[in-house]
Amino acid sequence: MSYIPRLKTVYTEEVIPGMKAKFGYKNVMEIPRVEKICLNQGVGAAVNDKKIVDAAVDEMTKISGQKAQATFSRKAISNFKLRENMPIGAKVTLRKENMYDFMDRLISIALPRVRDFQGLNVKGFDGRGNFTMGVTEQIIFPEIDIDKVNRISGMDITIVTNAKTDEECLELLKLFGFPFKSN
Repeated sequence: MSYIPRLKTVYTEEVIPGMKAKFGYKNVMEIPRVEKICLNQGVGAAVNDKKIVDAAVDEMTKISGQKAQATFSRKAISNFKLRENMPIGAKVTLRKENMYDFMDRLISIALPRVRDFQGLNVKGFDGRGNFTMGVTEQIIFPEIDIDKVNRISGMDITIVTNAKTDEECLELLKLFGFPFKSN
């Protein structure tokens, strides 16, 4: 028997019937699903010290469970002492099982560890059924050893779905268990 992530079974057993009941889909293929999760971390201080980007790539790899890539500047900006093709951040894109595993850890472990957490803001939707949230500290993830972190930095997490509207995406993420603020 092969490994099936917990949230994948939640999707088939709870999310699909919930979405069918709320929006009245006739076909199972109409139901929105999460396609990928993109993690991005910009490291502005990397202009002075290249080791910061290596640390960011290493931390992103630990958090996501997949090898992260360094991102490079596209053009030179003299006011920021930035030259073309300098490493300035890290990124990773998660799909399939890695995506479901990361989403499970984010919902059940990382978000409850955020200080003074009131819920996710519903203003993070882009109008096309995708949701972006910012995390201010990477130490909320249990894979990061706090003693070995030399600087605290945040990251952006974008959840890309094939939902047509923000309302469909919001309902999809709520059924997965994302804790949104109740206005």
